[in-house]
Amino acid sequence: MFGKRIIAGAFCVLLALTVIGCGRKEDKGTASFDGKEYIKMSELTEAGLDMDKAGEEKELLMSLDLSLSVPTYITKVDDTWFIVDCYHNKVIYSDSLDTPIQAWNIMCDEVIQPHTLASDGTVFLIDDTENNRVLIYERWNEKFLNTQVFSDIGNRPHYSVYDEGTKTFYVWSSESGEMYLFRRPEDSTRLYLTDVKRVDELSSTYVRSFTIIDGDIYFVSGLSSDGSAPRILVCNLDDFKVKKSYPVPDEIAGMVQMLKIEDMFYLTISTDITGNQDFATMIRAKSLEDLSEGRYEDIYSEYFIGGGTPYNISQVEDTYFLTEHRLIDHQIWSFNVEDGQIVNVQTVF
Repeated sequence: MFGKRIIAGAFCVLLALTVIGCGRKEDKGTASFDGKEYIKMSELTEAGLDMDKAGEEKELLMSLDLSLSVPTYITKVDDTWFIVDCYHNKVIYSDSLDTPIQAWNIMCDEVIQPHTLASDGTVFLIDDTENNRVLIYERWNEKFLNTQVFSDIGNRPHYSVYDEGTKTFYVWSSESGEMYLFRRPEDSTRLYLTDVKRVDELSSTYVRSFTIIDGDIYFVSGLSSDGSAPRILVCNLDDFKVKKSYPVPDEIAGMVQMLKIEDMFYLTISTDITGNQDFATMIRAKSLEDLSEGRYEDIYSEYFIGGGTPYNISQVEDTYFLTEHRLIDHQIWSFNVEDGQIVNVQTVF
């Protein structure tokens, strides 16, 4: 792996690297990436410059927190589980969900209120929301090292996804209507910012997440500062032009995330259009057209009893996981869906 870094480093020298502080390097300008110009390359950290040395020096640290503080995302990559512990400003990991929270290892604690983690199996991308950054981690033996940093990534990057079909990491700037696209060569761990797509219709709306479905990208409804009516937008994944708009009622305007499970759309709601979390819930509908007519099923109060604020839904194999906040006695749920029926609902943490 380090041999690849030497090759990448030589390539970077040809691009006139400039030292910008504390061992990090950044290219100023654009150059060719897979036959196209990229916008920006990452800053390399000390670990990025010498992963073996950094790995030898890094200690494995346990979380020590007895509980989570606003967990926003849970996922599994290979045999490792990850939880984004947002208000504890860290990402933790374990090889088992049965491990007590205080015994999970710390992957990342260099962030302020991160929200998601995305991986292509080789590199791991974390959105550093309140610092407007993206951090890239790599696995070294049993440890994770921060090897790259992208600064000035929009306004509160809030949701990140790796899409296997396009070999692209998508990072959403939640308050500027911008999507940042990151890619890497097959023979390198170095990521490049290759494109920034803009959805002008969302430039004045706080939108928490997006979902890629069948070559389209769906943006959930959010709270606007310009008086725009709440709606879900569907855009073409290639050019991000709006294809469809689905109006939604004010009481479910402050959405968090949407996921299509079998033939139904599942949506988590944080607030109504005024920002009131008393309207927090989780719903599902057969079509997005049904939402404006109020034809949806409230499944939160029936299956996820407690009255918190549901957040992100993730999928690991045939099981779905729901994070929530405002309550400390259940913050992560798991469930299955079989022929339209929600089954095996369990509290994980």
